[in-house]
Amino acid sequence: MSASQLVLGVKLRDDARFDNFHGDRNTDAAKRLEAVCHQPAGVPVVALCGDSDTGKSHLLQAVCHYGENQGKAVVCISIAELQPFGPEALSGLEAQEIICLDDLDRIAGDRVWEEAIFHLYNRIQDQGGLLMVSLSDLPANLPFELPDLVSRLSHGLTIQLGIYRDDDRLKILMARAEKRGLVMADDVAGYIMRRAPRRLGDLLGILDILDENSLQAQRRLTIPFVKAVMGW
Repeated sequence: MSASQLVLGVKLRDDARFDNFHGDRNTDAAKRLEAVCHQPAGVPVVALCGDSDTGKSHLLQAVCHYGENQGKAVVCISIAELQPFGPEALSGLEAQEIICLDDLDRIAGDRVWEEAIFHLYNRIQDQGGLLMVSLSDLPANLPFELPDLVSRLSHGLTIQLGIYRDDDRLKILMARAEKRGLVMADDVAGYIMRRAPRRLGDLLGILDILDENSLQAQRRLTIPFVKAVMGW
């Protein structure tokens, strides 16, 4: 499958934008990333580094939404989506003005993939594009085998994201509920926070379930309703 076919299959999430990236913990990181979008000149690559629960994917998607609104050719795709097609799936991505690759560390230790990413990096630079990647840690701390790739990834802009605290998770939960038109009182939010897993992704997954089941509840969430839907 060619890169152009892959690009056509990628759909940006409507809820992943800079203006709805909530939670104080990583606000400054989001602002730095948005600033790069405004003025990308001189930045060869941006590496978003952090745990899987820090909003990296949201921010990469937000970058692409911003780029699209500026009339730029963009692509945001996870390495997991590309891996089944082999490194040749990267061919042609440099034609985009902004290329966002999520979970790049998935290919760490695979020499063929690493070399393909390295060559893609060079092609993007030749075309004057902007490469953004997400990683679980700093490039030098990951098991990459190709020193030149580590060097390239380390000499751009590195933005580190932190794990969300409980107050941030609560704020994000309330904001996402409001965005969906769900009425969630403080006591209901507190109940969900006490019962839900600590990962933000799991917490927002619970909100998906409640949203799907809330029409009969007329969009107002109560503790008995939440308890019944979630089996708590």
